[in-house]
Amino acid sequence: MEASGDGDFPTYGPTALATPANFVTVARILATPVFVLLVATRDPAWVTFVVGFVIGMSDFVDGWLARRQGVTRSGAFLDPLADKVLVLGGMFALVANGQFHWAPVTLIASRELTISAYRSHAGRRGVSVPATRVAKWKTFVQLWAIGFAVIPPIAQSVHWIATTMLWLALALTIQTGITYLLGARKLSRTQQRGD
Repeated sequence: MEASGDGDFPTYGPTALATPANFVTVARILATPVFVLLVATRDPAWVTFVVGFVIGMSDFVDGWLARRQGVTRSGAFLDPLADKVLVLGGMFALVANGQFHWAPVTLIASRELTISAYRSHAGRRGVSVPATRVAKWKTFVQLWAIGFAVIPPIAQSVHWIATTMLWLALALTIQTGITYLLGARKLSRTQQRGD
């Protein structure tokens, strides 16, 4: 850890583990089961939405901290993991209580796990696979699909808004998945030519 130029924020190197951004990310992972349990009770209460909103906003906080204090390899791994735990946990809880249909959620989960495996494999080969801008929007839409499903007025009377967001999230999920897989194919061809 080093002092930053403005003296307000310490900076961290890429190998740092104990950073404020990572603490926020780990807190998000640890708080997610509380949100999932609240969603699974199928009680669209404001407390469920507020807990989910705070957990979701922590993603912006850890991103802001990482940009101010330095992006780390551990953070690059933990942040998308935290997003996936929150999204998939929330969506499967909504499937369990009958608010979301299993088909789009299963497709979203399949894509997330496939791309995570690809990123992990690429990382072991020393290849970084950064998130695209559309992939970041995809995560945002996924979170709002869950959010709209638990906001009491929407969950109780205009649930079609959450359903529409879920299908939009699925479309973005598939589109970004195809983009990543095409990139993987191109990378594989490049490596084969280099061997």
